[in-house]
Amino acid sequence: MRLLKILKIMEIRQLLSIIKNFSENMKIPIVLTLVIFIIGFIIGIVSINNLSKINNGDLPNFKPKIQFNFPFILTNNLKVIFLMLAGSITFGLSTFINLIFNGFNVGVLIGSTFQTNEPLKLIAGFILPHGIFEIPAMLISAVAGFKIPYEVIQYLRDKKEKPITEEDIKEFLKLALISIVLIVIAAFVEVYITPKIANYLLT
Repeated sequence: MRLLKILKIMEIRQLLSIIKNFSENMKIPIVLTLVIFIIGFIIGIVSINNLSKINNGDLPNFKPKIQFNFPFILTNNLKVIFLMLAGSITFGLSTFINLIFNGFNVGVLIGSTFQTNEPLKLIAGFILPHGIFEIPAMLISAVAGFKIPYEVIQYLRDKKEKPITEEDIKEFLKLALISIVLIVIAAFVEVYITPKIANYLLT
């Protein structure tokens, strides 16, 4: 029993060490991703609040629209992920544009719920179930999209011997795979689980 406990502790420490090393290597892409997304998010919230003021708060019947077509949702979500990942060949441009755009959309969506009488129910029912997979997938793919340009910049600054190493490619592919898996789960949840939770909370 003690041996098993020791092995488990060693595994946990090893995992924490891997996470620490990963976060240190990806620090700039992660920070950049979060900052851009938050900027888009804030712009979205401010925009919907201003729109509400212009319309004298006339957004009472807002309810997010849910498409119940799995292939349609999955295709659209995968497009977003691949555009984020494409930053690796557009030097981060496609990642930046899509990240701020999607941050804006999330901000508008969240902001719109607070123009209603039941914001928490709307968020819990329509956004949260699949959002806990979709938003991380989007952010992870954005980090991957910034990863390669960041490594090239490091090389140009004489911080690396090679612009792209085998390890860089492996990290990029890992992030891409994780984001794709999460976005597939998000699409499934959005079609088959979110509507049931929303109906339960709002009826």
